[in-house]
Amino acid sequence: MFKILKSWLSKSLIALLLITLFLGISTAGWTPSSSAGLPAGNAITDGNALLRYSLPIDNKPVRQLQASLEDITTQLRANRRWGAISKDLSKASKILDKPSQLLASVPEERQSEAEAVIAELKSGVNALQEVVKTKNKEQVREQRAKLLSLVGKLEESMVKEFPFEVPAKYSNLPQLKGRATVEVKTNKGDLTIVVDGYNAPVTAGNFVDLVQRGFYNGLEFTRSEESYVVQTGDPPGKDVGFIDPKTGQYRAIPLEFIVQGDKEPTYGFTLEEVGRYTDLPVLPFSAYGTVALARPEGDVNGGSSQVFFFLFEPELTPAGRNLLDGRYAVFGYVTEGKDVLEKLKAGDKIESAKVIQGAKNLVEPNVA
Repeated sequence: MFKILKSWLSKSLIALLLITLFLGISTAGWTPSSSAGLPAGNAITDGNALLRYSLPIDNKPVRQLQASLEDITTQLRANRRWGAISKDLSKASKILDKPSQLLASVPEERQSEAEAVIAELKSGVNALQEVVKTKNKEQVREQRAKLLSLVGKLEESMVKEFPFEVPAKYSNLPQLKGRATVEVKTNKGDLTIVVDGYNAPVTAGNFVDLVQRGFYNGLEFTRSEESYVVQTGDPPGKDVGFIDPKTGQYRAIPLEFIVQGDKEPTYGFTLEEVGRYTDLPVLPFSAYGTVALARPEGDVNGGSSQVFFFLFEPELTPAGRNLLDGRYAVFGYVTEGKDVLEKLKAGDKIESAKVIQGAKNLVEPNVA
């Protein structure tokens, strides 16, 4: 029942091609409009970058700083692009030379911490400029990753408050008002997941609540398809989701996602159902290790505890034109342990899952 069928994907691809032809859109070169901090151009396929861009902040310099550092990876894939990398670092350095523009978006109580991060970034960019002169790709990648981690920390310091009100009708469900990090230990290795409540508070809140309850401990992975998905969360017995012990009822989670450019989530409908065929969610299925809520094929609001890890396959689901976007709710990305996903098969087990950061952001449901 909780399956995403490849045959369905093939039919949907034909439908999508017909739609794009009808609308006069060339699928070969189509790139979605950018918003919510996402840059124009090729779709982003790194979960860490997606998490940075999806933060609810409005500071142009920090986004330019991030884009300059993100671009280094693109340049490293090509030959003889060291000059372009130097230009990226020069842009980043100039932004960091004007810290007041970055600090303008940071609340007063976080200013000193942000100043320290900016100083560390400035020092790190200078050091990376020297490494670039050696043309050592591995060292460049390693130091770039550290710098982007600092950029993410700076961006997180700019988040002032939760950006919208979740509809009252979902107050009976747990909500994540921010982010949380979950460590999942399996018999094949460990995964680290960053769960994003800024863009999927109900879906993320449900998952974090179940992790806190120990629901996933000992559960098997029930499905694995190479270059497609790994799925878990089906409890033993006849139930296919979480039964709330307080109510005795199946906890059903509505389909939830924020579309690029929107200020709050869409609930209860797929993008197809609301006629937004070419729009994309802020959290897309364009990264290996995307984490989403599974649901019955015919019920968009019937998801509960079963989740799947998306094993990105460009030929099946090209970034920026992904046929799962707007049909299933993404609520996070695997940030460490992606190699473990390749090893997991049906029958493997989750030994434990626990929240290691951000548990304070979980808001318990209001159950009358």
